[in-house]
Amino acid sequence: MQATGRTRTRDIARAAVRAELAEVAFELFLREGYDQVTLDDLASAAGVSRSTFLRYFGTKEEAVLSAFDAHGAQVADALRERPSDEDDWVALRRALDTVIEHYRRDPAGALATTRLVRNTPALCTRQLEKQQGWRPGLAQALAERAGTSGPPALGLTVKAAAALDCLNIALDHWTASDGRLDLIDLLDEAFAALSPR
Repeated sequence: MQATGRTRTRDIARAAVRAELAEVAFELFLREGYDQVTLDDLASAAGVSRSTFLRYFGTKEEAVLSAFDAHGAQVADALRERPSDEDDWVALRRALDTVIEHYRRDPAGALATTRLVRNTPALCTRQLEKQQGWRPGLAQALAERAGTSGPPALGLTVKAAAALDCLNIALDHWTASDGRLDLIDLLDEAFAALSPR
């Protein structure tokens, strides 16, 4: 029991340090520009060695994008919790509210992060790769809702991919509006454009 408590405390401490390093990195990227900042700059700004920084984040990209790591699993879990008789497309839209919640809680911070990611080719590319990794989990969650076993059908993977594209397009419009447009309305509109009539 005591070892579990120490492990939990260590995990909490590690998460706190990781969050602090990410915040320092983000502020430096905003101030200096992502491409101008090196790993040495990040370590120096955070007051740690380069090797310490690399223990928490293997790359500069991860210092920004690690905040999104849990989103795919959160959306898949939310999707599994949707009523089984709910249309897949509606369930996908509602499951994405877990991602949207972050934007609603801290609109200014979310807008700054989204701008940094969208305006930095390396970050944008890596973020899209991460989201591509969410598709199998979302398709599997759709299959589980339908009570089917085995690999998800092609159509479920297409629905998952389309839902993520709707999210990205809504985020692009929200960012272009400087956060003035309502992100939920934009996401609803994007989903409605692909809804079966």
